[in-house]
Parts: sequence; C-alpha cells; structure tokens
Amino acid sequence: IALLAGGDFLKTSTGKVTPASTLPVVLLMLEAARDHYLETGRIVGVKAAGGIRTSKDALRYLVLVNETCGDLWMTPQWFRFGASSLLNDVLLQLEKDRTGRYQRPVDFSAD
Repeated sequence: IALLAGGDFLKTSTGKVTPASTLPVVLLMLEAARDHYLETGRIVGVKAAGGIRTSKDALRYLVLVNETCGDLWMTPQWFRFGASSLLNDVLLQLEKDRTGRYQRPVDFSAD
C-alpha cells in the first residue's frame, strides 16, 4: 500500500515491539522495493529499525541488501539502519581495529 501510495521509504517497526526488525521481514521489504523499481523505475528506500544491536547483525543486513537489490541500494540514501544501540558496537569494533584491544562498553554512551 505504501508503494502504491507513493511512499519514499519502507520501514520496519521502531523496535518498541518484539521482535522488531528481522532478516525475513527486511528481505520481503527489499524484494518489494526492488520489484517496484523494476516495474516503475522509481526507487524507494528501506529502513531496518529495531533489534539490530551488533556490527555482525548489521553486516548480515548489508549482505541481504546487496544480494537482493544490488549496489544501487548500498547507500544511506536507499538503505538505512534505525538502531541506536548499534552505534556503540560499531564504535567498539573501530576502537578494537585501531588499538588491537576491546574497550569497555561503559567507555561509550549508554543510549
């Protein structure tokens, strides 16, 4: 309905319900966005929100995007994460890469 009504983005729940974003649900949304593009030539974005807490989770979603929709969707313009808790894990991973050791999670923001 959102696509037919001219929506610019498809989005999962806000993460306030369980389960929030899941790979099967995002796959369905990506397939709908891709099929809509193939039928109309109009790109719509997809935002996976809630339940994506680790860098490994994020990588799984990025692989799903690339395998389903291709390079065109591999930009913040067309695929986004709505996962505030993901940021801390990304920061931990970047710091581990920079220093060779993990930091304490309390060294980063709590929200």
